[in-house]
Parts: sequence; structure tokens; C-alpha cells
Amino acid sequence: MSVSLFWGLLLILIGLSLIIKIVFNVDFPILKILFAFLFIYIGIKILIGRDFSILHKDDNGQTILFSEKTFTSLEDGKEYSVIFGGGKLDLRNITLPDSQIIHCKINTIFGGTEIILDPESSVQIKANTAFAGTKMPDGNSSAFGTIHYSTDSSAYHKPKLIIETNTVFGGLHVKKH
Repeated sequence: MSVSLFWGLLLILIGLSLIIKIVFNVDFPILKILFAFLFIYIGIKILIGRDFSILHKDDNGQTILFSEKTFTSLEDGKEYSVIFGGGKLDLRNITLPDSQIIHCKINTIFGGTEIILDPESSVQIKANTAFAGTKMPDGNSSAFGTIHYSTDSSAYHKPKLIIETNTVFGGLHVKKH
């Protein structure tokens, strides 16, 4: 985080706390809240990994930050992140050769992600959830912990699409259409 961004956010929060105190007569403990946000940031950084940054440049187009975006394809070995935004992964028209397997990771932090699967596709999903909501097409859901989902076709054939999801303070919904 740059120094100018830090001071800008700090001054905005102090100004907002003063307005709330004067207009609504509510004492707003700004230092305690900033300290709490610092702990939340450190906790998310530990959960996601050392390369996590709230405000980083998205040079590859795989991060959704404070916006909404739809992806219609996945690249093998890539990581997709939705942070304070909305993401949709429409995988109904994804076509893979028989020999190709795609592994990907999808992170959702303070946002919402929707994954739409082709009912005929062979998919395995491992969903890690912390203080969030994850719902799978078979009705399984989780607010904290790990759940697994496999399409019926993955039992007979080697899965072609293997997805790991991490959802923290957000929502993930996987459905088949």
C-alpha cells in the first residue's frame, strides 16, 4: 500500500468520524476501527498467502477488484480473485480435448462469485470457506470448513476441470445449467 493511499484513507475516515459525531452525536472510535481493519487484513493475508495485497495492479485480467466481471474460459494453473466485487465464471461453453486437464484456483474475499457449469462436464471442486457462504449444485453448503463436489461423470472418467475455491467473508454459488 502506498503512503499517499494510506494517508488519504486515514484522513477520509477521520473526516467521516467527525461528521458522524457532530451530526448524529455518535462517538466513532476511529483508532479502534483502524486497528481492527489491520487485524482483518493480516488474517486474510495469512489465509490467502504471502502474495495477497488489497490494492495491487491486475496486469493479467484475472482479478476483480471493486467491480463486476464475467469470465468465459479458464487457463490451466491460473488463480482468479474476486475482492470487494462480483464475479461470474460461465463455463458452459468451455471445450477441452480429452487429454487436457485444467487446474485453477478461485478466491472470493468480501465479494460474490457465481460459477455456472455445463451439466455434461466432468468437474471436481474443493471449496474452502471461512465466515462465508458456499453452495454447490447438489445442495451441499458450508459457512466454515471444506466441502467437495464432483459431477456424476467424474466418477467414470478422469475429471477435466479441477477447481479449488477459497471464500472469506463472501459468497460462492456453483450451479449447473
